[in-house]
Amino acid sequence: MPMPYLTQLTIFLASFLIVALASQRIGQFFARVHLPLISGFLFAGILAGPYVLGLISTELTENLRFVDEISLAVIAFAAGSELYLKELRSRMKSIAWVTVGNILVIPAVTVVAMLLLAETIPFMRDLPRGATLGVALVTGSILVARSPSSAIAIVNELRASGPFTKTVLGVTMLTDVAVIVLFAISSSIADALFTHLALSIDFVALLLLEFGLEVGIGYVLGLLLADVLSHHLPRGIKIAAVLLVGYAVFMLAALVRDMSMRFLPAEIFLEPLLICMIASFWVTNYTDVRTEFLKLLHDIGPTVYIAFFTLTGASLALDVLARTWPIALALFGVRIVGIFAGSFLGGTVAGEPRRHNLLSWMAYITQAGVGLGLAKEVAVEFPEWGSAFATTVISAIVLSQLAGPPFFKWVINAVGEARTRAATPPDDAVQRALIFGLEAQSIALARLLQAQGWQVQIASRHARELEDLDAIDIPIRPIPDLTPATLRDLDAAHADAIITLLANDESYQVCELAYEEFGTETLVARLTEWEDPARFHALGVTVVEPSTAMAHLLDHFVRSPSAASLLLGLDESQSVVDVQLRNPDLRGLALRELRLPLDILILSVRRRDSLLLCHGYTRLEPGDWISVVGSPESVQKVVNRFGG
Repeated sequence: MPMPYLTQLTIFLASFLIVALASQRIGQFFARVHLPLISGFLFAGILAGPYVLGLISTELTENLRFVDEISLAVIAFAAGSELYLKELRSRMKSIAWVTVGNILVIPAVTVVAMLLLAETIPFMRDLPRGATLGVALVTGSILVARSPSSAIAIVNELRASGPFTKTVLGVTMLTDVAVIVLFAISSSIADALFTHLALSIDFVALLLLEFGLEVGIGYVLGLLLADVLSHHLPRGIKIAAVLLVGYAVFMLAALVRDMSMRFLPAEIFLEPLLICMIASFWVTNYTDVRTEFLKLLHDIGPTVYIAFFTLTGASLALDVLARTWPIALALFGVRIVGIFAGSFLGGTVAGEPRRHNLLSWMAYITQAGVGLGLAKEVAVEFPEWGSAFATTVISAIVLSQLAGPPFFKWVINAVGEARTRAATPPDDAVQRALIFGLEAQSIALARLLQAQGWQVQIASRHARELEDLDAIDIPIRPIPDLTPATLRDLDAAHADAIITLLANDESYQVCELAYEEFGTETLVARLTEWEDPARFHALGVTVVEPSTAMAHLLDHFVRSPSAASLLLGLDESQSVVDVQLRNPDLRGLALRELRLPLDILILSVRRRDSLLLCHGYTRLEPGDWISVVGSPESVQKVVNRFGG
């Protein structure tokens, strides 16, 4: 007796959910070893797919087609939301010309290459000449796609800023929108070539009709989304509504296609991704719910990407890939040639510097979500050859996703727009602190640090206005301004810690200079108002806001008076310090293997940006910061030992 459809679907979903959870962990592992997260999801899908472990069967991938369609709708919504016109205005001329160069040259180069290679590509070898042209056009449109998420992640990582970076981000976002329009046109032409529809005035009119319908439906969909998001509904209902609307677009496109084939002389081929993208573009640029829409996409994005790319990996025909991997490699090379030519041509017309035009291609290699989504959609729209096509193109996209980020980082550094932490000068045995702002708190802090053996100086632009400076037993340095030259005069390059007690913007200026010019590892800022602490956190600054700090301090005195007294130094018999491991002889030793004074307790180990959970088997590496507590004499012995 056949199993009821609902029961069978539930079993399929439960099976896929288990694989998706494993895929999430594999993706996280890929991210930890600096590989793209999406590649981890694809790899998990390949492992679970019918060609390796068989956990996901071909039947399951076909029954979960609706997961693909919902995911593609979300990917299109995300692409449309990235095109925020107000952020692109300052560099619009360069962005427009470079984008035009790419969307003209890359498809042209790809079409020529595909037609020349047609006899060597298994899924094109037996196609009629017109159909071969259709496949080439679709391939060319997909290879135009970019990866805005990867570009934004790298720009944030490098803190990149400047005209080159703005142009690259603008081109990346605009191209990811343009590629969907280009794909809609090329897939319509391919569909006409496969159905032997003559390329005539009637065909052009049909294309215009399809495009008009897509724009109209997208506009109505945008109004619907804006109305739903403007109501005070539970977040879960809003998310469900966005997903349902996206899926409904695919259902509508399929219905229009079927009905037109039955009752009209020509097939009407609507592109669901373009409709969703237009709706998203409208919501982002012309409604008041942009922020709410972006939050929803941000919340559902990770889950959607795990499901979609895991299923995509499971759908890859590895037997086809074994025969077509040279073609995938060739497409990767052809795409780079097209990117170079298109970017150089567009940048030259826009009047960009020649050096930027010669190097900009490196910033446009990375591909991800939209390109993979379009390749997967081809497999759905053209089942006769789409599966083999998708496997080949996805392989080329994965190569681009792996090769793109290193090239992008290199070119951002090459044009001088990276604003990463400077290299820290070699350490010596002396601990130095530089405090900005002359007031009672800065003087008290300086005296406390001096009591612990630190060399301290206070810098102030108002020092000359004060009397009795000689009565203060701390070096006071009058300064004219907050510039790199001034900080160099203060020998900020050799400061182990820089503390600012200035207004928020001035404190940020000091911290940013210290980060970019000197690579100072310990930065502390006292905020006058609790506003925009995220910009300080991005520089690794420890932020202190007096009112909240006092509340937390009192809370600790209530819940853990001993620990609070210890941290505040109220117990003179105990001291707490952070010491950096510089002694090469201790490299690789486990904490349990260290010979330390008996009253020393190690509280934590911080390695780069991570706080490690300490146990006896934690092994030390040079540069680790170790928090220790013990008597002042024993702490000093540890400082001397770790400092080497």
